[in-house]
Amino acid sequence: MSEKKFKDTKVGKWIQEKLPEVASNVGDVLPDKGVLGIVKRIVDGSPELTAQEKLEFDRLAAEQEISAQEQVTRRWEADAKGDVKLAKYIRPVTLIALTVFYMIITVWDGIDQAFMPPENYINLLEVLMLTVFGAYFAGRTVEKIKR
Repeated sequence: MSEKKFKDTKVGKWIQEKLPEVASNVGDVLPDKGVLGIVKRIVDGSPELTAQEKLEFDRLAAEQEISAQEQVTRRWEADAKGDVKLAKYIRPVTLIALTVFYMIITVWDGIDQAFMPPENYINLLEVLMLTVFGAYFAGRTVEKIKR
């Protein structure tokens, strides 16, 4: 499955029409690479756009985000319904493993004052936990609210 480039989405087409100089800079990136947040900041700060146009952008961006969440939900449902056990259990096992690892490091650090994991491991653990917990809990919450 080939992913749409940002310029091929509704939001990207709107940007091409309203702010072509922005579209020329971000048009070829994939929408799930964080470009939407950058473009939103540009749109919000643009004196060229009216308040109504900014609201229209917000609506289109929200639709695109909902669509992306629906695709994630469909992938998770397909994994859950599939016959591959690893696909069914990888998310909960990852969540449990990260939580246990975090708890072990926390207890170990509390017991042995000399122990301190390297800063890059702490940063990596932070990013992994935010991603996994965010996807698992926040993603599931959005999914349940929509239904």
